[in-house]
Amino acid sequence: MKLPTYFLSHGGGPWPFMMDQVGHLYAKLDASLRDIPRQIGVTPKAVLVITAHWEGREFMLSSSAKPPMIYDYGGFPPHTYQVQYSAPGSPELAAQVQALLQAGGHAAVLDAERGFDHGTFSAMYPVYPQADVPIVQLSLKYGLDPETHLAVGRLLAPLREQGVLIIGSGLSYHNLRAFNANGAAASHAFDGWLQQAMALPPQERSAALVEWEQAPAARMAHPREEHLLPLMVVVGAAENEPATMPYHEDAFMGALAVSSYRFGQAAA
Repeated sequence: MKLPTYFLSHGGGPWPFMMDQVGHLYAKLDASLRDIPRQIGVTPKAVLVITAHWEGREFMLSSSAKPPMIYDYGGFPPHTYQVQYSAPGSPELAAQVQALLQAGGHAAVLDAERGFDHGTFSAMYPVYPQADVPIVQLSLKYGLDPETHLAVGRLLAPLREQGVLIIGSGLSYHNLRAFNANGAAASHAFDGWLQQAMALPPQERSAALVEWEQAPAARMAHPREEHLLPLMVVVGAAENEPATMPYHEDAFMGALAVSSYRFGQAAA
């Protein structure tokens, strides 16, 4: 069975561990993430997360068997700096991904110290709350070149038939200076373009992503594009398959348009 790939808008900070306080803001996102196991119909052998919160001169892979935690946020309640998401790593998958990338001409480096950042554990906790599925993180590469990240996604495609779920964790809108009503117009303009781009035939879809800066309100929606680049990787890994939007809100945080996408067919 070939698993689909996902681009997930992962929300802000450690939100799944604050549902008593912020649950009303995250109910739709939480429900969409919890539905992923039903959509794919099987428990994956492992998950490869392309995280917006890690960049390197070369592509980096977390290779620890027991990854630690990285609390890469500020201003949240004390208990959120004690959160543990104890999913195992997979040194074997990390080495396999490294080999795939190197065979395709892209340097890749194993990092046995790297822990789970909130783009990984906040997205994955609702999907696999028992933390029983191994996770490997893949970084972005400095320069954030769309074509490079699409090309790396293409190299990862064989993993989908080997039981590996490929997830890009970012945000379809990421302007933290306007993460409120001030960003409403930009988020809606960019999200409208993104929906149209994802509905294009495969070759045109990839071409549109390469030229994403030409989209309406592109640099308002992404002053820096690290939260968009995971999308390029998961599209590359499922380049000839249709996109579905399993999560969308028009008024996230009261005003913002945000979306997640699945590439490939759901099993259920």
